[in-house]
Amino acid sequence: MTVFISTPYAEDKGTFNDLPAHVWPRGAQREEDGVITIAGVPLPEIAEEYGTPVMVVDEDDFRSRCRDMAEAFRGPENVHYASKAFLTRRIATWVDEEGLALDVASENELRIALAANFPPERITVHGNNKSDAFLRLCVESGVGHVVIDSHQELAQLEAVAGEVGRTQDVFIRVKPGVDAHTHEFIATSHEDQKFGISLASGEAYKAAVAAIEAEHLELTGLHCHVGSQVFDADGFKLAAERVLGLYAQIFRERGVALGYLDLGGGYGIAYMPGEEPLDVGLVAQDLLHAVQETADELGITAPTVVVEPGRAIAGPAAVTVYTAGVIKDVDTSYTTSRRYIAVDGGMSDNVRPSLYGALYDARVANRFTEGQPTATRLVGSHCESGDILIEDAKWPDDIAPGDLIVLAATGAYCYPMASNYNSFGRPAVVSVRAGRVTPMVRRETVEDILAREY
Repeated sequence: MTVFISTPYAEDKGTFNDLPAHVWPRGAQREEDGVITIAGVPLPEIAEEYGTPVMVVDEDDFRSRCRDMAEAFRGPENVHYASKAFLTRRIATWVDEEGLALDVASENELRIALAANFPPERITVHGNNKSDAFLRLCVESGVGHVVIDSHQELAQLEAVAGEVGRTQDVFIRVKPGVDAHTHEFIATSHEDQKFGISLASGEAYKAAVAAIEAEHLELTGLHCHVGSQVFDADGFKLAAERVLGLYAQIFRERGVALGYLDLGGGYGIAYMPGEEPLDVGLVAQDLLHAVQETADELGITAPTVVVEPGRAIAGPAAVTVYTAGVIKDVDTSYTTSRRYIAVDGGMSDNVRPSLYGALYDARVANRFTEGQPTATRLVGSHCESGDILIEDAKWPDDIAPGDLIVLAATGAYCYPMASNYNSFGRPAVVSVRAGRVTPMVRRETVEDILAREY
């Protein structure tokens, strides 16, 4: 289990100028003139051309993490990229080209994937409140699997598939009652939460039987998800052991051998220098061994294990570049003060620190810093006192207005959760590869915001 560091970091100027390799994109480095480059592209050049805030995605980093997952879990078809972490048509194309499958959790995510010509048979559909229209789109477009989240949805999908005249492959989402040690907002396996059907109460078995007996559904596996930012296999193994008991029951009582066990995502990444990155290979080896061992003990054929990494692929691949604006010192007592550095973004482009105290590593990108460490808080430009990107750090005191400040590991759950608070436009997104910059998403303007009004 990783230890999250909340104490100040960058205690000296040398440390602050370093880039922790396990936190930053694989293509990031600081050049001899102090400028940070990613994939050979200087971040100040990107900021000058595209403005700030701007998200910069290292394409080779993203693709390499797809391959790491595919190797660890015995083939790209067993890795379903969780698009909720970050999805654009270009990202869907990368995932397709790397041979991975894709998870979507809303109708619009599905439509974006289809717009990118992602093969629908490699799409798995999630969601706890799917409409008839959403389910109809799933069936008509030929998605690989729909993950059923409730008895009501099972009946809905059976009716929709019947109307369309097709048989739809499905998984049942099971709540295995495993307590993953993570923030309560992103723990998804305990009983008292909205996702899935209870294993302990017997309702998951009833749903499985209903799916087996349904005329227009084909039950091919079960799904569970223990939470997010999990760093070892223990929670996944316990969930797998409990859910495999249901596999054995289904086989014993209904004579049906299910082919897949979808253990969801939640694989953690290092956001701070003091955190250890996830060893994907070791976790996968441990998890797959436990599934095989449990299946052998139960006397069943081990199903193919499917996983859904999102953050672990997208998170470390991107950074967000801001421009420092107002800098002021605030007295915190008679003898101490704190320096506040405001940037031209904040909670509208990264709500995670405000939402659940997420931590980030940040550095100045346009030069070396040489100042003395001083208590610093990095804040945004929004009309909220809680608009804080970094709560407590010790940064060099020579950071000045106009400097570029970059947050690492912002590739997951930042852009997808962005808002128009204070009528800020969502930032531009570019990808970089082999010294070239490719625009991915243009900056949102006030004209875009006004265009939705009548």
